[in-house]
Amino acid sequence: MPAPETPMFRWTHQAQEELETLLHGHVAERSFPCVGAKAALARGTLDVLACSRIDSAWDDLRIHDGLVRFAAAYRAEPTLFRSYAVVFEGPDGLDEPAFEIALWERIQSLSDKDVWRGQSYDGRVSHDPDSPHFSLSFGGEAFFVVGLHPNASRPARRFARPTLVFNLHDQFEQLRADGRYESMREAIMVRDEKVAGSRNPMLARHGELSEARQYSGRVVDGAWRCPFHYAGGSDPA
Repeated sequence: MPAPETPMFRWTHQAQEELETLLHGHVAERSFPCVGAKAALARGTLDVLACSRIDSAWDDLRIHDGLVRFAAAYRAEPTLFRSYAVVFEGPDGLDEPAFEIALWERIQSLSDKDVWRGQSYDGRVSHDPDSPHFSLSFGGEAFFVVGLHPNASRPARRFARPTLVFNLHDQFEQLRADGRYESMREAIMVRDEKVAGSRNPMLARHGELSEARQYSGRVVDGAWRCPFHYAGGSDPA
């Protein structure tokens, strides 16, 4: 006989359906600027995981499990426009500094689990958050994170629930190799400017400035220091 449904089981399945639908609807909105996310949604390759709170470690093992599976699936079939979005039910009252703290707490915890589980760091990128070649790595694949939350100052980063979208670094390299990166980047910036009234001052190309400054969406100055520290071995990049 199948195991009886527990309250947690019922919550998880209900939350998964509700939060996945919520994010898909948000990305599908005409004003949403990221054409890459729209392409992933259209292709059915925008994976969503519903979790409880961004300021809690409760779901970190589930998130890391999903990232490792996502990385392995990409290596088996390295097609463009895939994203792994973790949508948290709350809290929805975090201001930008508080969201940034919670984002880096989750990232640090996930990275520590990657080390604990014996995953190697992607050798194409640096794990030093001060390096212009920095990216995160989970399951041996480099990732760039985009944070969304209700109180983001940039409209493009504003969403009803705290969310971390993990994008594969290799996909940006594929787009560069195909000669499509600059045109896609410009399209996103133009759409963002149309919504916000100005271009995002935090956007930079990989290799110019550390991408860590962009993750939370908060505008930071030159004195900002990333709280991330990789707990594994020496820097591969």
